[in-house]
Amino acid sequence: MKGKAIIVSAPSGAGKTTIVKYLLSVCPQLSFSISACSRPRRDNETEGKDYYFISVDTFRERIVYGDFVEWQEVYPGNYYGTLKSELQRIWKEGKTPLFDVDVFGGLNLKKYFGDDALALFIKPPSLEVLEERLRNRGTEDLESLKKRLKKAGQELAQAKKFDRVIVNDKLEDAYCEALKAIGNFIDISDNEKRS
Repeated sequence: MKGKAIIVSAPSGAGKTTIVKYLLSVCPQLSFSISACSRPRRDNETEGKDYYFISVDTFRERIVYGDFVEWQEVYPGNYYGTLKSELQRIWKEGKTPLFDVDVFGGLNLKKYFGDDALALFIKPPSLEVLEERLRNRGTEDLESLKKRLKKAGQELAQAKKFDRVIVNDKLEDAYCEALKAIGNFIDISDNEKRS
């Protein structure tokens, strides 16, 4: 069983999660694809809603068993991936999975789905704006901030490999652009009437 998919990727802090939440609120045909990860759960996160939290050892076992569509070791010992069972769950509901994934995870998903996926890259207006957003989030210490910014530089170089690049300068404009791109890829007209 295989259907279409929407992939939203960006460097951390570019606004992809905000855009994904908006898309889910206005388009009931989409269903959030919950990723699995091996990092510790944050206080504001819920198991089975934000992520499936699994240990590093279990994650590695599930890689060997072929349970993932894609996976990445984003930082040493810190794995993220998409379980095949998650896609089956969404398609059985008659919905289209919407992925909120890092850039390299997004490229892996695009490779897996090919033309059955629309891959959107959310780009910050500049690295300076991205740094400011990350600082304002208050979730990064100085070392973590440096790592994220270094990684962001590598991720921004991948933007051209996505189907569509959306610059998130004004959030409302980014919302409209993302919704229009998805509307051209899957039929959301019935959903727009209901929302």
